[in-house]
Amino acid sequence: MASNLALNKKFHFAVFLPKSETLEYWKSQVDGIEKAAIEFSKFGIVLDYFFYDYNLISFKETVHKVMQFDCDGLLFAPIFYQDSVEFLNEYQKRNIPVVMIDSNISEGNQHAYVGQNAFQSGYLAGRLISFAVKNERQVLIFKITREIESTSVYLQRIDGFYSYFKDHNELTNFKFSEVTLKDSKIDQLSLDMFAGINSVFVPNSRAYIVAEFLYRNNIKGVRIIGYDLLKENIEYLNKGVIDFLINQRPEDQGYMGINYLYKKLVLQEETEHTHYIPLEIILKENYFPARKTV
Repeated sequence: MASNLALNKKFHFAVFLPKSETLEYWKSQVDGIEKAAIEFSKFGIVLDYFFYDYNLISFKETVHKVMQFDCDGLLFAPIFYQDSVEFLNEYQKRNIPVVMIDSNISEGNQHAYVGQNAFQSGYLAGRLISFAVKNERQVLIFKITREIESTSVYLQRIDGFYSYFKDHNELTNFKFSEVTLKDSKIDQLSLDMFAGINSVFVPNSRAYIVAEFLYRNNIKGVRIIGYDLLKENIEYLNKGVIDFLINQRPEDQGYMGINYLYKKLVLQEETEHTHYIPLEIILKENYFPARKTV
């Protein structure tokens, strides 16, 4: 480190993420990244941001810019699965360290990853749905999704959820159905969707949409499990409409992603390729707004 400082060497890390202006989850990722940038700036770390709109056209345009940019390391969130795989296959030819956050699409441990084990988080959601339930339950998997969310992380959560019940075949009192909406507006929901439903699993951050609908229509007694500590989710958690949120700790992911590149390139340390964020279960009783884990 002293040699690097003496030579005034700069390490440029490219950060390739969705724009965060209207996406609270990604803003938290950027908060963690910027915290790491400030902490490591004295060691010559410089971040160059490549943000794209949450659509495939913008993603592809930004891929072109990233491919033209000369850097020492890359932090990347592979949102569009197939296009991200193609990008990483091409980028790998540069022999530059890559660390992924949020979603792990690396085959054979080619690239580093910081984030949750998506399959295990879905498996955990299945356990939470089944917890302390004896009578028959109708479980609705509510997919409020965009086209792009046939991503690996989304599908792995659903796969993990079903796998919990496959592994516990004594739980014969659970019946499953699915609803898919390619929109995030509450007016897409109807009372018929929830007829006879006792539990709802939302495999992304949009549990608040289901919660708001049930709250408005005074439908009680439905167990809801979703992801992420978005303001809207916390509102309905505190109202007792959402029962459990699985926190992905996005700020930690952003910070640790930059920390990985710092250790790899500046300190030249060997470090674990995969770092799974612990599965944190948030209830109304243990949510504290000021909690910081970074």
